[in-house]
Amino acid sequence: MALTSGLGGQLSIDLGALARNWRALDKVSAGALTGAVVKADAYGTGITMASKALHAAGARFFFTATVDEGMAVRAAVPDAHIFILNGLYPGAANLYVRQNLMPVLSSMAMLEEWLAKCLERNEAYPSALHFDTGMNRLGFRLNEASVVRDRLQALGYAPQMIMSHLACADQPNHEKNRTQLALFGSVMTQFPGVPASLANSAGLMTGRDYHFQMVRPGIALYGGRAVTGRKNPMAPVVTLHVPILQVKEARTGESVGYGASHSLSRDSRLAVISHGYADGYLRSLSASNTRPGGKVVIRGKVCPVIGKVSMDQITVDITELGLDIPSPGEGAEVLGNILDVDDQGDAGGTIGYEILTSLKGRYSRNYIGDGNLPA
Repeated sequence: MALTSGLGGQLSIDLGALARNWRALDKVSAGALTGAVVKADAYGTGITMASKALHAAGARFFFTATVDEGMAVRAAVPDAHIFILNGLYPGAANLYVRQNLMPVLSSMAMLEEWLAKCLERNEAYPSALHFDTGMNRLGFRLNEASVVRDRLQALGYAPQMIMSHLACADQPNHEKNRTQLALFGSVMTQFPGVPASLANSAGLMTGRDYHFQMVRPGIALYGGRAVTGRKNPMAPVVTLHVPILQVKEARTGESVGYGASHSLSRDSRLAVISHGYADGYLRSLSASNTRPGGKVVIRGKVCPVIGKVSMDQITVDITELGLDIPSPGEGAEVLGNILDVDDQGDAGGTIGYEILTSLKGRYSRNYIGDGNLPA
C-alpha cells in the first residue's frame, strides 16, 4: 500500500462496519433496547462521526463518561438520549439541563443536588441511578437502595433507569456474574416499573438474563473482543497503515534500539517504521531476546517488532520477506484484518480497549462505509 498523506500514517474507520456491529447486537438483544457507548472519543474512532453512524443504524440512547463527551454527541445527534456515566459534576446541573443530558447518579450528594435543581425549576429532569453490585467503583451502596427509594417517592420523582455494571462479564462462567445478577434483582424490587440496565458488550453476549430493558454495548461495536476465550464475531472497524522510512541491512551480533535489549542472531534485513509510542503504539509492545513483542504486516506477511518501541519509530525484522523488499514510503499495517486490536493488546500485555483508545497519533483519519450518514 502506497501512502498518500505525506510522512504520517492513515487511520481508516469503517462506519459501515460500525453500523453493522450495532445492528447485529441489536438482534441479539431482542426485546431490550440497544444503546451505544461512545465514551473515550468513541473508543478512539471519533465521537462525532461514530455517533452519527450509530444513529443512522438505529441507536437512540448514547452513553458517555463526561459532560464534554455528552455535548459532542448532542451536537452530532440533536435528538439523542444521552446518559453521563460519571454522574453529576458538582455545581454543573444547569449545564446538564441546558444540554438535555441525563446524569447517572451514584451518590446521595449527586441525588440531592439533582433533586434540588428539579425543585428549583419545578421540573422532573430525567436521570438514571447507578447501584454498586460488587465492582466497588461508582454507585450507591446496596443498603442505600431503600433510602433512595423513599426519598424519590416523597417527591414523586421517577428515574429514567436503574443501572449496575458487571465486573467479570468477559468471563461468562465466573460466579460473580450470577451474584451481581441476583443483587441487581434485589435492587429492582425497590423500584418497580423502572427500566433496568446491567449488560455491557460481554453481558449482552452472555445471556438474556442480563438484558433487562436496555443493553449498553461498547467494545463490541468497535470490533473488539468482548468475551475471553471465544471467537470474536464482530467486524473490524479500524485499520492503521504507517509508512516505512528506511530498509537496511544489519549483521549478526548487532543490537537494535534503546538499551540494546535485542541482539541479532543472524544477518538481517530491517525496516524502520514511522510509528512509536507518541502515536499510540504502546512501549509494552517492545521486544527483546527473551520476550516477543508486537507485530506488523508488510506485503501481506506478519513481521515481528524487534528492540524497544521508541517515541517516533519501531524497527521490524523483514528478513523472512526474502527478495520481496518494500520501499520507503510504503505502508506497514499495524491494525487490520490480519492483526486486530486484540492481537496487539495480547502482545503488549494489555487489552484491545487500550489499543483503541490510544489511537491519537500523528496520522490522518479516513472515514469510509455507510452512505446513509447525514451530512
